[in-house]
Amino acid sequence: MRTLAVIPARLGATRLPRKPLRLLAGQPLIVRVWEHVSAMDVVDRVVVATDSGEIASAVAQAGGTVAITRPDHPSGTDRVAEVALGAAGDYATFDIVVNVQGDEPFIPVDAVRGARDMVAEIGFELGTAAVRADADVLSDRDVVKVVCADNGRALYFSRAAIPHLRHASDAATREPLVRQHLGVYAYTRAALARWVALPAHPLEISERLEQLRPLAAGMSMGVALVDARAPIAIDTEEDLMRANAHWETRFAGRSEHAA
Repeated sequence: MRTLAVIPARLGATRLPRKPLRLLAGQPLIVRVWEHVSAMDVVDRVVVATDSGEIASAVAQAGGTVAITRPDHPSGTDRVAEVALGAAGDYATFDIVVNVQGDEPFIPVDAVRGARDMVAEIGFELGTAAVRADADVLSDRDVVKVVCADNGRALYFSRAAIPHLRHASDAATREPLVRQHLGVYAYTRAALARWVALPAHPLEISERLEQLRPLAAGMSMGVALVDARAPIAIDTEEDLMRANAHWETRFAGRSEHAA
């Protein structure tokens, strides 16, 4: 099944202003994400979706494909849908669409492959990925957690501590259930169209998590459990410093990278 990867990017971040254009190892962050996804043997084509001329210029200068979108999209998935399902471009031949968030330069290849396979191989309408995490992430409201059914279907996502531990004596039972969500989604074309046609749901608005919109509507989302550590999240100046240090440690002396 032919797979299109779309990387949505905008300049609206407040915690790290102009985030997609901030430098990671000397290149704009969005360029590093595009390089990383393009190097994966998972997707057939990669395009950056943005409403920013500056982002478009940075990606184009690096040799990437860019699609200019409307500025009023409420979520990354809505921006992805405009590109993947729109009349412009030649994307109608792709069976599966993968959304890799524009601030994920270190997302594991297995996470992207796993999300895709949840749709292409397992048959869920939607796919995403997660890693096992230590219990200390439960108190971090910047980390999105997910709980799943036995077949891998997502039950709920939250910034709060899920699963909740009612009795301390049950800590060992909860430990293997703590999963940190990763910033990737896969969709069939029909599922993507249905997702963006749904109105914003109160759960989505309350948690500020767009993936709760299709879950609330009963759509099936498979979660691939990846055997990896959670990649560095880049949301603050401190995160960006850590990301640059990680890059220097992992990729010193190399010009092309596949994290």
